[in-house]
Amino acid sequence: MRERILETTKLVVEKSKHVKICTDAIVSLVERYIDWLSVRHFQQDELVPPLRHKELAEWIFVVEVLNHCFWPDPGEPKWAVKYRGRWYSGYWALEASLIRAVTDLGYPVHSAEFLANVRFQDLEKIFSGRGRIPMLRERMENLREAGRVLLESWKGSIVHVLEEAGGSVSRLIALLIEYFPSFRDETTYLGRSVYFFKRAQIFPFDLHARFNGRSWGKWHDLDHLTVFADYKLPQVLRHAGILVYDPDLAAKVDNLVYLPPGSKEEVEIRASTIQACELIREKVKILKGIELSASAVDYWLWSLGQENSFRKHPYHRTRTIFY
Repeated sequence: MRERILETTKLVVEKSKHVKICTDAIVSLVERYIDWLSVRHFQQDELVPPLRHKELAEWIFVVEVLNHCFWPDPGEPKWAVKYRGRWYSGYWALEASLIRAVTDLGYPVHSAEFLANVRFQDLEKIFSGRGRIPMLRERMENLREAGRVLLESWKGSIVHVLEEAGGSVSRLIALLIEYFPSFRDETTYLGRSVYFFKRAQIFPFDLHARFNGRSWGKWHDLDHLTVFADYKLPQVLRHAGILVYDPDLAAKVDNLVYLPPGSKEEVEIRASTIQACELIREKVKILKGIELSASAVDYWLWSLGQENSFRKHPYHRTRTIFY
């Protein structure tokens, strides 16, 4: 899977008209911010679902089915959720909502039977807070799809998919995109197929983090992942001068103009993000002697993106179920 993603995104970068990678800027990023690798910026330490083993793995799968597109439309308030006296937004609001659904609302969100028949009004209650979570109907359809597939093909639980994967993230990703259409994060560019598989890749990574590399989080090829091409990483890379947009694309992004999913500009942003991060890995090894996995680079850049200093430019706006 890694090779498929890297080969197809490299072809995009070679033909890219709207996005260029400035390799000189990578050195500056590494020299100035490499120390962030040793700093934890997680909020999730307090967001621990009251589930263990099989049910926790099932809950994480539900998180990944829904893990996309948290930004509001212009003029709309940012979606936020209150849990245990604290407000959360973005991805953390998703986790807080799904924990609250179990602890306070009594919804068995990890259950395939529940997912296959979930109602819109139930999701409105689960995700209630300030503002509204975007794309709620699309999220409902993806949850129903996931529940149906699990019931029809996997004895009602994602753990059977994990067992079939046999500790290989590459095998798991292949199974996810074969059986669950909402995980098929792929497109075409100049007539060629391009693969990203963002949510399919982040699932084994999050399992690894939650299970501390044991049980359902034990993988022998975790280094086969690429970075998870979303909208936050390109924002960081652009601020650092590593991704350079042409004037027309820069104006669209800065003015919050939506980029259609699968458009040349959107595909070039995501492909350039993956290829730039591979160059960052190489430069970190040369300059610092540190061998970084792609997922470590992803977490490093994502952490930088939580700082206001890296938000001078907006992130690109694309409504999609894939990131």
